[in-house]
Amino acid sequence: MEIINKVKNVLVSPKTEWLTISEENVPHAKMFTGYVLLLALIPAVAAFIGHGLIGHSVFGIRVGGTISYGLSQAIIQFITMAGGVYVTAFVIDALANSFGAQKNFDKAFSLVAYSYTPMFIGGIFYILPSLSWIASLAGIYGLYLLYIGLQPMMKAPAEKQTTYFIVSLLLMIAVWVVLSMVLSAILLRGMFRF
Repeated sequence: MEIINKVKNVLVSPKTEWLTISEENVPHAKMFTGYVLLLALIPAVAAFIGHGLIGHSVFGIRVGGTISYGLSQAIIQFITMAGGVYVTAFVIDALANSFGAQKNFDKAFSLVAYSYTPMFIGGIFYILPSLSWIASLAGIYGLYLLYIGLQPMMKAPAEKQTTYFIVSLLLMIAVWVVLSMVLSAILLRGMFRF
């Protein structure tokens, strides 16, 4: 039940929750196994059901609806979510000194993990592929969480917080795109051969 309360607090009252989280000293490995891996299952399972069991139509062409396609989509979702947290935390931590922030990988990892919460929860919409765009909208709220969490978590100076956020955001988008492309190329390369 602790994870449910943490998710609720991060989503509903993030400003006060960031202050609480900043006082915690959770090692990144514990945060990964106790929070990220559990929540990353939501979009993965939803993608498996949506793409593997339900499927969808793109310009009148039936896509998905097979177990193998659903499994590959689930793996892509799981790895991009879980791996994206690690890589993004690494980037935010690496940029910390450049923006006068405190360099601390455990704090950076918690910052990113909690900022991904809306995408984890919004991943339930992958269950209906036509509604998967809503998960992307949830990611916008995750960006807001990241922005307001930079100061309490990384001790970013107020005058550099926006620049730190923008640079981190650009790198986060790059990480997300590269991870998705690599995984899609690996897992889906044989799916559409004619």
